[in-house]
Amino acid sequence: MTLVRTSLLNAIAVMVRMLTMLGLNKLLAVYVGPGGYAVIGQFQNAVTMILSFASGAISTGVTKYTAEHGDDETAQHKVWASAARISLYCSLATSAVIAVFHQQLAVLLLKNAQYGSVFLWLAASLVLFVLNTLLLAILNGKKAVAAYVGANIATSIVTLLATWWLASVWGLYGALVALAVNQSFVAIITLVLCLRSKWFSLGMLFAKADRDMLRKLGAYALMAIVTATVVPLSQMLIRNQLVQDFGWQQAGYWQAVTRISDIYLMLITTTLTVYYLPRLAEIKAAAELKKEIARVYRFVLPLTALGAVMVYLLRDLMLWLVFTEEFRPMLQLLAWQLVGDFIKIGSWVLGFVMLGRALTTPYVITEIVFSLSLVALTYLLTPAFGLQGAVIAFCINYVLYWACIAWILKKYAYR
Repeated sequence: MTLVRTSLLNAIAVMVRMLTMLGLNKLLAVYVGPGGYAVIGQFQNAVTMILSFASGAISTGVTKYTAEHGDDETAQHKVWASAARISLYCSLATSAVIAVFHQQLAVLLLKNAQYGSVFLWLAASLVLFVLNTLLLAILNGKKAVAAYVGANIATSIVTLLATWWLASVWGLYGALVALAVNQSFVAIITLVLCLRSKWFSLGMLFAKADRDMLRKLGAYALMAIVTATVVPLSQMLIRNQLVQDFGWQQAGYWQAVTRISDIYLMLITTTLTVYYLPRLAEIKAAAELKKEIARVYRFVLPLTALGAVMVYLLRDLMLWLVFTEEFRPMLQLLAWQLVGDFIKIGSWVLGFVMLGRALTTPYVITEIVFSLSLVALTYLLTPAFGLQGAVIAFCINYVLYWACIAWILKKYAYR
């Protein structure tokens, strides 16, 4: 599967997801406003962290080792059975913890005990949530792009419909419940797509786990847990600081501009996940690795630059289409955010190499260091530049990250 062909197939899912996200953002803008938008961002970060622990944080490892053993189905089955065992135990344990401490989590993360039942909904749906994550990782590793695209389209549509229904009835509370349960419904669809493939059966997930594979997946779990913990946690710390200094309304503007980045960069980030990560797992020689990185750069950097320019030029149309006039102050943050997006994508192309080559120690260290530095830069710059300091910090932090990753790969991966 070539990069261009994968991108074209993936573009179908991306277009559907972009359209549904446009509709979703408009719904949230109307029903919850900027303040509620910030609360939703806080909950999304919490779900990301919780899902990482609940799944055992092994989805990246499943993708890598499924792709790496592309010609050995027996080895692939060991990967899936081992991953399923980890996911089942971790999801049940995490669900129990959430159920017991749901009120405390609501106060700690959302600053409102009334949202405690939202975490109960999350606990009840977590096993299916994790199953969906595991099956998507398997499809990605098998390069079953059509099924992967179908599952992502289903996710987009279910999320939009669930959020529209629940937010229209219960406002912000309904939107939070929708985020808590949507992927549990999609898991059934993803399972059906997997079962239609000749290479998969449900019994493979219940086979005996392989001790060596459990150890290998554990190495990836460490990297994934760090990413899924420190990155959302840094976002939550930044949002808390913005709320403390400027209020929920202003924090909502910052959340909205980051969501714009998520939407227009979707084609690039999903292509890196669907094509680039499995491809890195296949590459053995340093010369071939350098060639692949250069090829990906030639594809993603011009596309990122074009997307950023188009978003900036059409910013007023975007505001009308995706949000409401109440969100207009967010446009003051857009220029720095778009520059930071370009730098972020450039650094991610190299950062994915550490995942694909299982460079655990440097990956963990850089994720922790640069998540902390983003928080520190935000705390440092917002008193001087106001809310704009948060996006300036984002830009500066990724410049430093890109330079650091380039040095690490030169030292460890290009030999």
